[in-house]
Amino acid sequence: MKKFAIVALMACLTSVGFAQQVSSRAKAMRMMTYSRPEYQVKDIKVYTDTMTVYTLADYVIYPVGKWSSIEQYITDNQLQWYREVGYKAYFDSMSVSVNTMKRLDGSFLDMYYSIWTKRVELLGGKITDPEVVLDNGVHVGMRKDDVFKVFFKRYPKSYTADVAVLKVMSAAGEVAEIYTFKGDKLRHVQIVTRYKYY
Repeated sequence: MKKFAIVALMACLTSVGFAQQVSSRAKAMRMMTYSRPEYQVKDIKVYTDTMTVYTLADYVIYPVGKWSSIEQYITDNQLQWYREVGYKAYFDSMSVSVNTMKRLDGSFLDMYYSIWTKRVELLGGKITDPEVVLDNGVHVGMRKDDVFKVFFKRYPKSYTADVAVLKVMSAAGEVAEIYTFKGDKLRHVQIVTRYKYY
C-alpha cells in the first residue's frame, strides 16, 4: 500500500510540474492573440518572472524615434542632456564614434550617426529618469498595467501579475528593450544591441 501511495504521489508531482510548463506556453500563445497589430508580434516566451516578446516592428530598433541627426533629437525632446563624444569598441576590433547622452540621474543613451542608414542609431542605454519618454510613450514610473497596454489590446491581469521583466526584442534578437518593474511601477528601461556596426 505504501509503494502505491508513493508512486501515486510521484505521478501527481510530475503532472503538476508538466502542467506548469504547459501553462507558461499556453499563456504566451494566448498573449499573442491580444498583441497590438502594429507591433507584428511573432512569438512570446514566458519563463519564471520574465516575458519576452519577439516583434518585427521598427519601434524596437528605434525606441527614441527616427532622427537624421543627434542634434535634432536633442533639440526636439527639449531635455537637458550632457554629451560626451568618444570611440567605443564593438565586437572584434571595430570601433565607432559614439555620442553618449547623459542625464544627471545616470540615465544614458549611446548613439551614433550611420552613413548606411542616414539615421541616428542607438547602440545601448539605460533610462531611470521619468522625463525621458520613449517613442511609444513609455517612461519610468508608469504603472505595469499601462506599459503592457502599449503592446497588448487587453489581457488577463493574472498573466502579468508575476512578470517583473518585460523584454521586447527584434525578431532576430539583435535589439531589445528590457523593462524592469518593481512592484507595480516601471523602475528602469535598458536598451541592448548586438549589431555589428560598419
